[in-house]
Amino acid sequence: MILFKNCEVYSPDYLGKKDVFVGGTKILAIEDKIEINSINIEIIDCSGLKLIPGLIDAHVHIAGAGGEGGPATRTPELQLSMLLEGGITTVIGCLGTDGFGRDPLAVLMKTKALREEGVSAWMYTGSYQVPTPTILGGDPGKDITAIDEVIGVGEIALSDHRSSNPETSELIRLVEHARVGGMLGGKAGIVNIHMGDAQNPFKPIYDAVENSELNFKQFLPTHVNRNDYIFEDAKTYGKKGYVDITASSYPYFPQYEIKPSTAIIELLKAGVPIEHITMTSDACGSLPDFDKDGNLIRLEMGLPKSIFTEMKDAVNEGLELQEALKVVSSNVAHILKLKQKGRIETGKDADMVLLDQNFEIKHLTAMGKLMIKDSKMLKKGAYER
Repeated sequence: MILFKNCEVYSPDYLGKKDVFVGGTKILAIEDKIEINSINIEIIDCSGLKLIPGLIDAHVHIAGAGGEGGPATRTPELQLSMLLEGGITTVIGCLGTDGFGRDPLAVLMKTKALREEGVSAWMYTGSYQVPTPTILGGDPGKDITAIDEVIGVGEIALSDHRSSNPETSELIRLVEHARVGGMLGGKAGIVNIHMGDAQNPFKPIYDAVENSELNFKQFLPTHVNRNDYIFEDAKTYGKKGYVDITASSYPYFPQYEIKPSTAIIELLKAGVPIEHITMTSDACGSLPDFDKDGNLIRLEMGLPKSIFTEMKDAVNEGLELQEALKVVSSNVAHILKLKQKGRIETGKDADMVLLDQNFEIKHLTAMGKLMIKDSKMLKKGAYER
């Protein structure tokens, strides 16, 4: 058990200075003052520190990805420390471009490994391709229904030269089956969509909704800040459905991409509800650059901590901390139906990050266990030095 004293608590809404008591994996109490005398309780003075929810990164290629430049360009697996250094306590894994040389079973095993290492992890089944590979074989809805770790399908590529360009009826069927799988399994059943560089990129989603009983909130389109014209379209689309900003690629492609921190603020100015906006890293996925003839000319790899960096930058650009936090905590938890995540509340999982005045991570707990204490990382992955 741990008692955090004198914290400035953001739930993400600002609660003021509080004491927060953690026992087992849960937040047991949040009060103005908590006095407990026991040798079994560790007391940490958090005067001058901000306590925020552990961040949720809902788009990470945890088992590696890439390969657009051949076998040697496949990216490595995620390491635990890469999450912790970015204040991330919950991660959602996905496959990506390579649905041929990799499969969702590898993502599932990495999801299990991360859980054993102490953070919370779920995953999407499938890949860019439609029909999409699955774990149990056949319909992806079966994976969502039967496998605890699987909460949706993705990332499915649309409006991209690497997409399999599904017909509207194919996309409708995929999303409808994901929805039913979610209902049967008690999951979000959402479909994570990779948005490419094609003009009018949201058209396949509009067509699917217009020709079915689906609604826009069955889709979670990502990379909406990848260029100026998709971002302009996102300002309209985001009033109807969710839009996800990608954080890790901006430093490599500033000539194309809208800076993620700025994108949050611009979407809000355009009238997109804050609850519709999320930000993920796309970490451990390859970040390729192609010329006009489709030839690969450059390849980079992003890191999870980019969502923490861009959240902090949004605050520096004038956004209130409680608003900036929502796009990487409570909004994500709500959209993905992770009911124990994303908020500092009594009874929720004790996923917490304590920041100093410079927004450096001082302490971090995942499921109630200290993973970072006094700025020192206490836990690393199995093969990390």
